[in-house]
Amino acid sequence: MTTAALFLLLFFCMFIGMPIAVALGLSSITTILLFSNDSLASVALKLFEALSEHYTLLAIPFFILSSAFLSTGGVAKRLINFALDTVGHIRGGLAMASVMACMLFAAVSGSSPATVAAIGTIVIAGMVRSGYPEKFAAGVIANAGTLGILIPPSIVMLVYAAATEVSAARMFMAGFIPGLMMGLILMIAIYIAARVMHLPARPWPGFRALLKSGFIASGGLMLIVIVLGSIYGGIASPTEAAAVSAVYAFLISVFGYRDMGPLKEVPWRLPGEGTGRMLWRNGVASLLALPRSLMDPEVKKTVLDAAKVSIMLLFIIANAMLFAHVLTTERIPHAIADTIVHWGLPAWGFLIVVNLLLLAAGNFMEPSAILLIMAPILFPIAMKLGIDPIHLGIIMVVNMEIGMLTPPVGLNLFVTAGITGNSIGWVIRAALPWLMLLLLFLMVITYVPKVSLFLPEYIDYLKGYN
Repeated sequence: MTTAALFLLLFFCMFIGMPIAVALGLSSITTILLFSNDSLASVALKLFEALSEHYTLLAIPFFILSSAFLSTGGVAKRLINFALDTVGHIRGGLAMASVMACMLFAAVSGSSPATVAAIGTIVIAGMVRSGYPEKFAAGVIANAGTLGILIPPSIVMLVYAAATEVSAARMFMAGFIPGLMMGLILMIAIYIAARVMHLPARPWPGFRALLKSGFIASGGLMLIVIVLGSIYGGIASPTEAAAVSAVYAFLISVFGYRDMGPLKEVPWRLPGEGTGRMLWRNGVASLLALPRSLMDPEVKKTVLDAAKVSIMLLFIIANAMLFAHVLTTERIPHAIADTIVHWGLPAWGFLIVVNLLLLAAGNFMEPSAILLIMAPILFPIAMKLGIDPIHLGIIMVVNMEIGMLTPPVGLNLFVTAGITGNSIGWVIRAALPWLMLLLLFLMVITYVPKVSLFLPEYIDYLKGYN
């Protein structure tokens, strides 16, 4: 009775257009009041615990703030130039460089829509000017942008880690090889399509130009080294690394690249100025500008926008965890797990059900909400069937990637439509051929667990060996 009431209330609230966070909270509280023996005081206690005891969740606002600074600044443009100099000389190289730029930006932002917005705004128009069909360009970017939630650090992975209490660092490690693999699959498909469609290639710029663009982009690329290096090196936890990434993104945007803040119009080098004099002048200028940079209107707006996104996401997480609390209190996941195990459903059959369930949910809900609702239900079943929780997490994340491209709530579709000025229907048709590659990739990830587990297991082996 309690189970039916909980899910009927949730679906009814969603059907009448209620925001998902409110629907989760209202259905949970109503179920506790009318159908459960649990105390109403547990609501306030669970909401407090949701955002205070889950230490990993503190990383989310910091990664969002870091992404906001890098998206507002010119980091995306510099990464695109570096990617162009790296693979732009191959046939279809501009589209391949766009995928590479998405992979690099995903590794510094952790957000899929942010990756599409930052990279797509620049490269879609560039591809069209270079002779690429607009549908081809839009489809590539919409799909490549989904790598933002697979390549670490990923906000969606942090949510899964908080919901299931698995290691966020191990989730990051597990997503690294699948992220590179998906990017490579897209690049191979682009190369084949470029040969068939006779798409253009840029001239080889030479190693000097490649090194120069790499040096210019190194300010953004260093964030990958700082975050992942500190986590995998055992120097910092994911939350501590996220805090460092937010500070670094602020410093590199305001004082390094000077894309915002009081030094925006100050040149790095004056005509005829020596290196020593240049370093002294810029060092003094940066120190004097530090107090003013904190009050700069553009910096304040970036922080405010990041705060709005963080509050929205954490509100969803808090209500989803309250929903999960009701599930756990009523032992709903355990009952479902016992039923499925009693049916004798094998692990491969259960994974088919998981994928179908998550693909359906991805059409209507935001990835973090899906994970927080589904993970407490699916996790105990996976444990009983001997499925590794990290492997299950990567399967769920790849499903969330596909959900970013399926209507009516596919966020990447809306971002791409906004960039191109075309309708959602047009973007769906543009993304569909590339979406087939993602579905094929999902099958590989689901039934070849070593793709996800190789790196975490290898690092565990090295730690045990040492």
